[in-house]
Amino acid sequence: MTVHIDRNDHLITITIDRERKLNALDYPTIDALLAALDRIDSDDSARAVIVTGAGRRAFSAGADIPSVAASIAGGTERALREVVRRGHALTRRIEEFPKPVIVAVNGLAYGGGCEITEAAPLAIAAEHATFAKPEIALGFPPPFGGSQRLPRHVGRKRGLEMILTGDPIPAARAADIGLVNAVVPADDLLDAARDLAARIVRHAPTAVAACLRAVTRGVNLPIDEGLAVEAVCFAGTVPTDGVRDGLRRFLGRSAASA
Repeated sequence: MTVHIDRNDHLITITIDRERKLNALDYPTIDALLAALDRIDSDDSARAVIVTGAGRRAFSAGADIPSVAASIAGGTERALREVVRRGHALTRRIEEFPKPVIVAVNGLAYGGGCEITEAAPLAIAAEHATFAKPEIALGFPPPFGGSQRLPRHVGRKRGLEMILTGDPIPAARAADIGLVNAVVPADDLLDAARDLAARIVRHAPTAVAACLRAVTRGVNLPIDEGLAVEAVCFAGTVPTDGVRDGLRRFLGRSAASA
């Protein structure tokens, strides 16, 4: 198996385990990641997900190039089906997942590894991690959504510099431009990701899902359309136990302090 799933109470950790291949994303690995996310989505007891790579050298070196080369050799339609559509399916699944996904970048995140980081709502990087968009050296643009998400996250000029040069950037620079939330020592990486997850899952799952949905669906819309998305997400929480319990706790504290 190239994907391992571990559970610690409400927290699920998915590890990409092709260490000798720098955790490159061949097609069976992408399919296994999608299947894992489907299982976690349907598990109400699972509240948050960490995605990381095996070892300390790489989170993921990106798409498995021999697989991509074989697909491209088969022609445009095969390449679109096997590379682009599969890659888009993975990154969209991560981006739109109803539970928080935290990427713990334990080494280089190149190509598809960087695109997973872009798609995830939250990311923490080890100090030695590096990020790059090397697809241009192979003659094509990023195929897993990176040409669209990266400029939206870090700005058009910063995104294009990475995409057009293929040059890697260190973790500290990734944090400066907003690609990751924080940079920590390698030995502290998973603990930092678990701590972030714990600070999220203390809140009602309906509220967490609504916040994720509101931001993901609204972030690239004009403000009026985004506000409409926010209103729908808010309305969906009104009849939930999360709202009733949250208001009861707040009003109880206010009464006690009066």
